[in-house]
Amino acid sequence: MIIGVPKELKDHESRVGITPAGARALVEAGHKVLIEKDAGALSSFPDDEYQAVGAEIVGEAYHVWSNANMIVKVKEPIPSEYYHFRKDLLLFTYLHLAPLRELTDALLEKKVTGIAYETVRDRVGGLPLLTPMSEVAGRLSVQVGATCLEKERGGRGVLLGGVPGVPPGNVCIIGGGIVGTNAAKIALGTGAKVTMIDLNLNRLREIDDIFGGRVHTLYSNAYNIEKAAMEADLLIGGVLIPGAAAPKLVTKAMVAKMKKGAVIVDVAIDQGGCIETAHPTTHTDPTYEVNGVVHYCVTNMPAAVPNTSTLALTNATFPYVMKLARLGANVAIREDAGIAEGVNTFNGFLTYKAVAQAQNREYKAISQVHP
Repeated sequence: MIIGVPKELKDHESRVGITPAGARALVEAGHKVLIEKDAGALSSFPDDEYQAVGAEIVGEAYHVWSNANMIVKVKEPIPSEYYHFRKDLLLFTYLHLAPLRELTDALLEKKVTGIAYETVRDRVGGLPLLTPMSEVAGRLSVQVGATCLEKERGGRGVLLGGVPGVPPGNVCIIGGGIVGTNAAKIALGTGAKVTMIDLNLNRLREIDDIFGGRVHTLYSNAYNIEKAAMEADLLIGGVLIPGAAAPKLVTKAMVAKMKKGAVIVDVAIDQGGCIETAHPTTHTDPTYEVNGVVHYCVTNMPAAVPNTSTLALTNATFPYVMKLARLGANVAIREDAGIAEGVNTFNGFLTYKAVAQAQNREYKAISQVHP
């Protein structure tokens, strides 16, 4: 198979879909690997490292897309890339289609087989390709939130850890999953007071055990969310419903009652966000204010640390890349139920139910349309 790795075009997206180590393994397995010039440079993987392991460096994205059987990316294609789509193309990347109707239209029109990292399942029903970036984003959320709290960046001027004689900052985390747990680790490490809100009581019990009672836990309802939001210096949204639009748990009215200069980091923004006042931002222009509350809503947060993020991501994605290259999409979908779960578009059909519900579209299970 010919595997293509184009350079990412999303704003300040500096990760890359395959590392030189992955390219070497593919070449040794008999596949051809096309890397767009400088695709890995911002992740500290220069072209000569790819060439040294047998990959071919291609000067233009068009030649990567047009010659490859499978395109391996990190983030969803942007509109300028849609013209590369074609019927026989396998696209393996994060797609996050729920809020992206235009991209969904393009994938369906061109009958692209789109397998989304974020909906691939493992044998125990987990999300193995979403987990590493959720870990990175969760840890980064506290780091960027602490920076945004600085007065010169519009924040309240609060140091999360406080100092002797001065109380620490209040961090409220909504969602006790991978993002929330990793955010809690870093927030506790700064010395902040941390509150976590979740709908799953068993998960709250686990959080209490993991952190030895140092994280204050609250059951998720509108009353508790509003109260915690009003007390928060830093509010982190980390709610996930796989493949679906995130629920709006923090309303505009709640944001209006928050402290002036408080900070919101909505990690769920690539699925539409769980804060009603949140809208996507970029690394170029990452923040804005609503009612005096600073919002950080960058949709590709892990791109801020591309070397770490690329290594973490490809550790998880590469076994699937190799399997798809070895078997081809049709056989892999038929033989691996987890890969089948990852298929969002196939031969002009939308095959992921949560995306169909978010966009009010017709849905066909992959088993109904796959030969």
